[in-house]
Amino acid sequence: MKKKYFIFNALISTLLHIMMFTQVNSAQNPVIHADVPDMSMIRVGDTYYMSSTTMHMNPGVPIMKSKDLVNWEIVNYAYDILDDVDELNLKNGKSSYGRGSWASCIRYHDGLYYVSTFSGTTGKTYIYSTPDIENGPWNTISFTPSYHDHTIFFDDDGRIYMIWGVGRLRMVELKEDLSGVKEGTEMVLIENASAPAGSNIGLPSEGSQLFKVNGKYYLFNITWPRGGMRTVILHRADKITGPYEGKLALQDKGVAQGGLIDTPDGRWFAYLFRDYGAVGRIPYLVPLKWEDGWPVLGVDGQVPDTLNLPAGKGLIPGIVASDEFERGENDPVLPLVWQWNHNPDNELWSVTRRKGYLRLTTGRIDTTFLSARNTLTQRTIGPECTGSTSIDVSGMKEGDFAGLALLQKKYGLAGVKFDNGVKSVVMVNAASGHPVEIESVPVSQKTVYLKAECDFGDRADVAYFFYSLDGQLWRPIGNQLRMEYTLPHFMGYRFGLFNYATKTAGGYADFDFFHIDDRMTEKN
Repeated sequence: MKKKYFIFNALISTLLHIMMFTQVNSAQNPVIHADVPDMSMIRVGDTYYMSSTTMHMNPGVPIMKSKDLVNWEIVNYAYDILDDVDELNLKNGKSSYGRGSWASCIRYHDGLYYVSTFSGTTGKTYIYSTPDIENGPWNTISFTPSYHDHTIFFDDDGRIYMIWGVGRLRMVELKEDLSGVKEGTEMVLIENASAPAGSNIGLPSEGSQLFKVNGKYYLFNITWPRGGMRTVILHRADKITGPYEGKLALQDKGVAQGGLIDTPDGRWFAYLFRDYGAVGRIPYLVPLKWEDGWPVLGVDGQVPDTLNLPAGKGLIPGIVASDEFERGENDPVLPLVWQWNHNPDNELWSVTRRKGYLRLTTGRIDTTFLSARNTLTQRTIGPECTGSTSIDVSGMKEGDFAGLALLQKKYGLAGVKFDNGVKSVVMVNAASGHPVEIESVPVSQKTVYLKAECDFGDRADVAYFFYSLDGQLWRPIGNQLRMEYTLPHFMGYRFGLFNYATKTAGGYADFDFFHIDDRMTEKN
């Protein structure tokens, strides 16, 4: 009896070990615990490319690369700036928070890569193309109107189509050179694409992405029934013009909006994303199988936590990365993990004026952090993370404020403020919707260290700020920032390095480094 009991225990122990080993060595959902929404994806040979939305950030429409669908790195952007208008330049009291460019579509056709997007800010549709997606250069075409959440489709007969819309989906045929729409080709493709999810719809179907598999056309959309969750809707047709038959394809965890991707060995997945609080909208992969000519998403209709794909190696340095601001002769001026909040003023920042530092110089008077130009940002990442920096504040002028931000509408700041001849480390909390200076500590030295820690685990969505005078002993400052994903900004929280003037332009702050960690170093 004891022998059987021992064998049974050994068997259970072995099974548990296998399960733990499998879990550790398998990919986990979400595959990217960071704000990478509205993904569009292609595979060219054994390499995957993905585009995403970053709206008012520039450069814009990030291009990410992977060999395994799990581990991604940013390799390019479709544009440096979307357009030269006041809203994108943060001029004359205007901004493009929550707008800029939205959902993109990435395609590969006849040796060229295409990335298209649209903008409510400018009222235009943009199409970028290049033979070298990782290095460019990009050719740019733009035309009106702005086609909402569109998908471009290159059909086998050489004709090019665009599908777009909300609820009532429309299609047009594009000119051969993609410079605009062929007159007289607009048609209603699906009168009510939300119908498979029922009649009680809050968000009508949008986010169109079209694919052709084995001669049939498959159109993916998202809809959101009232009182329910974000839902995947799928339509199928034998001809691109229809008629289309639809069905509810997935309704689990609110994971929705995306499309199809296959692997070189013949497996299929849906790439989708999930609204996940203050960290943003985070990507998931959902395995699928084909039944009766339909892709069947999920495992028993659910999004699995683990995937039969290689394990993730973390988001550092592919999606976010530390930066010492040291630049060699062949180094990029700014690594691709960085994006500016709106269009930068390139005359007022530098990584060469002082070796090993990022210098942010003020060029005008601003009254609020959100109106200031040249805030340099990176994503926050989950389930927790820390960002830290060191600033030489000796070049600041009276009225300047420079530091480390957690950027969203309800932002938090820790920085050095120069006011009435005194420099102080301050913490500002805008969780109420209005900035409130919570704490101020006078400092006399020229170098100050700042740190922000974020807890996104189980949607805790709280952050803490710290300062140090030597980079070793950290002191908390201010109070807890309760982070909230707000639609006016429509973006997960970002770390930001900032400097703006409230009295006199021309002062500067020198940032020695930015370090990011995938854990909370002080609160834990």
